[in-house]
Amino acid sequence: MKNWRFNLIFIFIIIFGAAIIGRLVYIQIIKHDLYKAWAQGQQKIFQPVKGDRGDIFFSKGEILATNLKAEYLFASPYEIKEKEKTADRLAQILSLEKEMILAKLEKDTLFEKIKTNLTVQEKEAIEEMNMTGIYLREALFRNYPQGSMASQVVGFLGGQERGQYGIEGYYDNLLQGKEMIQRKEKGSISSFFSEMLQGSYDGTDLYLTLDYNIQFMAEQLLERVHQDLEIEAGQIIVIDPSSGKILALANFPNFNPNNYSEIEDFDIFQNGAIQKLYEPGSSFKPITIAAGIDQGKITPQTTYLDKGKIKIGKYTIENYNSRVFGETSMTEVLEKSINTGAVFAEKQLGHDLFLDYLASFGFFKPTGIDLQGEVFSENKIFKRGYEINFATASFGQGIEITPIQLVRAFSAIANEGKLVKPYLVERIIKQGEEINVSSEKSSEQVISSKTASQLTAMLISVVENGFAKSAGTPGYYIAGKTGTAQVPEKGEYSADKTWQSFIGFGPAFNPRFLILVKLDNPKTRTAEYSALPLFKELSKYIIDYYKIPPDHK
Repeated sequence: MKNWRFNLIFIFIIIFGAAIIGRLVYIQIIKHDLYKAWAQGQQKIFQPVKGDRGDIFFSKGEILATNLKAEYLFASPYEIKEKEKTADRLAQILSLEKEMILAKLEKDTLFEKIKTNLTVQEKEAIEEMNMTGIYLREALFRNYPQGSMASQVVGFLGGQERGQYGIEGYYDNLLQGKEMIQRKEKGSISSFFSEMLQGSYDGTDLYLTLDYNIQFMAEQLLERVHQDLEIEAGQIIVIDPSSGKILALANFPNFNPNNYSEIEDFDIFQNGAIQKLYEPGSSFKPITIAAGIDQGKITPQTTYLDKGKIKIGKYTIENYNSRVFGETSMTEVLEKSINTGAVFAEKQLGHDLFLDYLASFGFFKPTGIDLQGEVFSENKIFKRGYEINFATASFGQGIEITPIQLVRAFSAIANEGKLVKPYLVERIIKQGEEINVSSEKSSEQVISSKTASQLTAMLISVVENGFAKSAGTPGYYIAGKTGTAQVPEKGEYSADKTWQSFIGFGPAFNPRFLILVKLDNPKTRTAEYSALPLFKELSKYIIDYYKIPPDHK
């Protein structure tokens, strides 16, 4: 009896120990997987994370679009009781309108962004105020360091983190960072260690064909001609006609992609070079004559008798300023920009062949340039087959195209008769490695090399002997043609508004560049006094910039 207490305690210890051992066996062996999962759930956090958007560069590495870490201020309206007082204090600190801030604070939402890219002084003032419902956070924002430069080319990153317009829109899937899973694991000192479970998913970087210096010069010229001649809009396109590489694509007016949300007229986002149709006027005549020469229907020396006008049904077609030139060659038709001569050339060719050549030159389909939103016209009215439509189309009226279509067609004349595809992205870099650009850069023969050579000589004569004399650069053969077209309004042509352009290439027999200058309604009568001087200045700049040696004395 003396040891009964000891024995009882010993039995309890054995039973208790057995229970613990049994419990441990149950937890660590029988239910091992369940409790392991519970433990990991308490120690590890899994959350989706998106990689950074890719950068966009000019051809030589100047940054056009990138990501920038910046402080932004947001409000949680439901937490703010004194909304008017808070709005007043924020307006003073941020130099914003109180009414705008108050409107955001009165919304029935959990989150309202107030301002991004805060200055150091603004951030310090906000932190010092310590206002209820007002928060500072750091985040990545899309930044365009060049401001408005090449804005219609690059586009912008819009709502819901989607690229809109231009390169941002066309290459959105490549530029976007991909979704990945981030695992955060708690360490022994209550810190978190992060690990990406699916590798690096940052977006792809793009290097454009645009040359920063040529783009800058083109935009400066458009800005200047706006000041001097009050143009409503304009485009300058510079292309390497042998490859399709776009060296500059400038628009006026433009916008700052950093502030796209402040733009009220969305029309400014459109790229006039690829998204706005126009009638090219006399710059189209070389296409008509090229088709006639290619088919052997005419030669540069073919003559006809110009009487200053042609009667077609109830319509009368006249030369500019009602001029009469008498017996005239096809070369002189281009030199003096004679409307009746283009009509004569089209008649020798025939309507069906004329249509076939226009289709081959790519005027009834998009060029396929790598920019979002390219438009084109099927020219259904022109194709109806009326005699007057073919007549006016021969000299560039009554047929609507985009500037990039004309540039592509003219490139065939400069490129031994071969049509190339214009493009803007030259290099794609993913995780430091270059990816081959799958772009259709193969050439399509639309006219013979002999025809292209003959047209080139005729266009050189336009610059040296015709109305485009002032487009030349001493020591270089330059080929080109002016174009002035009336603007159609409400079913008839305006007596006042015109599209004025000049398109040309050089050095003519070994072209390094082709330039189109197209201006909307400048305060001059013809392109000779508006677009042509811009072409001359830009071509001279490129010749000096590329250090192109002279090709004749």
